Amino acid sequence: MKKLTLISSSIIALGLMSCGGSGTTSTTPPPSTITPPPPPVSTDTTGPALCVNGEAATFPCSGMKLQKRIPLDDMNGGSGNDIWGWTDSNDNEYALMGLNNGVQFVRITDPENPILVGKLPTETVSATWRDIKVYNNHAYIVADRAGSHGVQIFDLTRLRGVTNNPTYAADAVYTGIGSAHNIAINEDTGFAYVVGAAQCSGGLHMLDLTDALNPAFVGCHSDQGYTHDTQCVIYDGPDNEHDGKEICFRSNEDSVSVSDVTNKNNPVTLSSATYPSFGYTHQNWIDDSHSFIFVGDELDERDFQVATRTIVMDVRDLDNITLAYSHVQGTNAIDHNMYVVGNQIYQANYHAGLRVLEFGNLASNTLREVMFFDTWPADNEAGFDGAWSVYPYFPSGNIVISDIDSGLFIVAEE
Repeated sequence: MKKLTLISSSIIALGLMSCGGSGTTSTTPPPSTITPPPPPVSTDTTGPALCVNGEAATFPCSGMKLQKRIPLDDMNGGSGNDIWGWTDSNDNEYALMGLNNGVQFVRITDPENPILVGKLPTETVSATWRDIKVYNNHAYIVADRAGSHGVQIFDLTRLRGVTNNPTYAADAVYTGIGSAHNIAINEDTGFAYVVGAAQCSGGLHMLDLTDALNPAFVGCHSDQGYTHDTQCVIYDGPDNEHDGKEICFRSNEDSVSVSDVTNKNNPVTLSSATYPSFGYTHQNWIDDSHSFIFVGDELDERDFQVATRTIVMDVRDLDNITLAYSHVQGTNAIDHNMYVVGNQIYQANYHAGLRVLEFGNLASNTLREVMFFDTWPADNEAGFDGAWSVYPYFPSGNIVISDIDSGLFIVAEE
């Protein structure tokens, strides 16, 4: 390396001598720096499109780009609803897009060129509400107001290598319920929790998924009646009394409750709490430290004319959960489903699309919006159109949003 440096220096010196000097006295002005104009905003609403001047393919945005949108017509759906994701052992990523008439499977490994790899039709009739979760390479699907739909079970490994868009039949159907509003799965224990079914009075209908195609009913938990949504975890938080137990955090229309479901024959509610101006306690998700839960109310923006509100509950004492504070955002949109990744909340807010909130110490209100992608450009008001849900857990950083009116969005941080 030293020898090459000496040779280069000699060449430079010879060049300078041939030019008649060192060049430091030249009066030639340096070339002016011209900043190129930004790329034009794309008007192709299916993308891909970068976020330029606050828009990506006509969709308002900040810090997020559109990789691709798949319209409802392409999926032969009349409306969108819930969404979930699956990553196979070869790192291929799949979006599981809920529709009124079934579930569309989409390989998004190349997010700008997604591939429709099949559709599972509804087991009975079309329904506005459909919910999907994944465990051990199987999708578990419920639908509300859909008669004797049951829980459809689909082996997701059937999607590997598929390049066309076939129609599938379920591998099995659990018939211990009819219609249900939601299903949650604790992937650490292999138990599923169906909620909002007539069975178990709308509360937790608990299933053992050890045999993937033959779930075993193991008990009910319905002490507070109807549960709209739940998240169940192996508790690893500051309340040492409950360390290692299986705990479900439940949104019960008018309250949030904490239940110990470790013993499926004798589940126990540890505490329950509400908050001011509740309209409909809809969904919740816990932070990684198991100290605070974020709660979404589906009707407070409409009924009480509050701006978009995220309720934060202090659950550091599971036997006495309390309201910590309410965080108010800058739109009037109704918040719907939200999920936590590290110190960020990915929140699908109907008319305001996907909003990403970042937080520091949750003992005080440190939430702030850091990114967004708005799938409903018309306005940010309190309506029931637009973004239904979001799945932010793909290893690649791909994020999928389900929109009631506009289909599947694949987005990413810029």
